[in-house]
Amino acid sequence: MNKTTITGIIIAIVAFSLIVWMARPGPRNGNTASITAQPSGILSAEETSFDFGAISMASGKVSHSFKIKNKSPEPATIEKIYTSCMCTTASLVTDGLRFGPYGMPGHGFIPKINKIIDLDEEAIIEVVFDPAAHGPAGIGPIQRLIAVEKNGGERLELSFSAMVTP
Repeated sequence: MNKTTITGIIIAIVAFSLIVWMARPGPRNGNTASITAQPSGILSAEETSFDFGAISMASGKVSHSFKIKNKSPEPATIEKIYTSCMCTTASLVTDGLRFGPYGMPGHGFIPKINKIIDLDEEAIIEVVFDPAAHGPAGIGPIQRLIAVEKNGGERLELSFSAMVTP
């Protein structure tokens, strides 16, 4: 092998490792669906996981909305939203505004949102899953993660699962 080939392989390995590291799910702390940071608010979700059941690639995209709420007297700032796979996008919907859709880090730029959620304010995280994104090899059980990252880097994790059929 020549130096150019070796250098290319090293760059590809480093890039792939960085993408995997950025997309990894964070630590989960039991059944709690809340995150806290000082001095910012607490975001929680009515449900943190959803099961689409059996869905067909031929039927096209499916969506689900997760309701989140700030449960503290401090405002919470949503900085970023991102997903664990390119087949999934998520949008923040609040105050009649839509932010997104946002996808997987490494598959496009994930801009900061910096949307403040006040005490008892609710917002919707709208998730869209494309079961055909992985082609015929993508059938079977799947599970995907959506991260709602707050100021300070803390995040609320939402997830969904499905049984993908042809």
